[in-house]
Amino acid sequence: MDLHYEIKGNGKPVILLHSGAMDSRDWEFITPHLSKSFKVITPDVRGAGKSPVPNKPIDYVEDLRKLLDHLKIKKGALVGHSLGGQIATDFTLTYPKRVSQLVLVAPGLSGFKFSSEHAELESRVFKAAPDVEKMTNITLSEPSWSVSFGKAYDLLREMMIHNIQKTFDWKTFETVSSNSAMERLGEIKTKTLFIIGEKDSGDLFKIAQLYKEVLNINFVRIPGANHIITLTHPKEVSDHISLFLSLPDV
Repeated sequence: MDLHYEIKGNGKPVILLHSGAMDSRDWEFITPHLSKSFKVITPDVRGAGKSPVPNKPIDYVEDLRKLLDHLKIKKGALVGHSLGGQIATDFTLTYPKRVSQLVLVAPGLSGFKFSSEHAELESRVFKAAPDVEKMTNITLSEPSWSVSFGKAYDLLREMMIHNIQKTFDWKTFETVSSNSAMERLGEIKTKTLFIIGEKDSGDLFKIAQLYKEVLNINFVRIPGANHIITLTHPKEVSDHISLFLSLPDV
């Protein structure tokens, strides 16, 4: 297994999948809470954190399967933030018997077309390359990514600078496409929790609407939180996740 990961705690296995432009430190303020009750695994997805850069199209789902096989985890709970939520959903659709519970924190969704405003932001970030500081500043100027100065801001900025810089070494940005999850959400039978901050972007609330196709799903909205909810509201997020994961598996 070439992906970097860390394990803390004991009990039911819970795999935390981080957001894009971030790494496993996305969960730094949440892991201490969850690891009191669960065996928490925090990997860096390929191309992020301490994991190797991709040299062929990235297959996030198979990377996760190989990690679970490596750790001899037949079935575990998946918790994903943003890109991590997209990966968790894709994995659940591909390997439903290996997922006991699914927690989605402001997730992405394969097959979803983001707004022109989002595309314009990405374009401005791309045009600022290779100035990593400027690329980071542009991203953090977007309201749903804005974080007040302090520990959360420092950690977010440190992660973004590291991971944006790392993309300059990627050999490919291509990903292995799976069937669009957007068209298949009704197939998910796994008990699911969806967490979103009330100040997240319009695109993310459109995605939340689509997830209503999942029959066995509960929605939680965190007051005052935006897309960086894992760093700014770790206690609230941790409490909701812990309560949900403590319920009996279906």
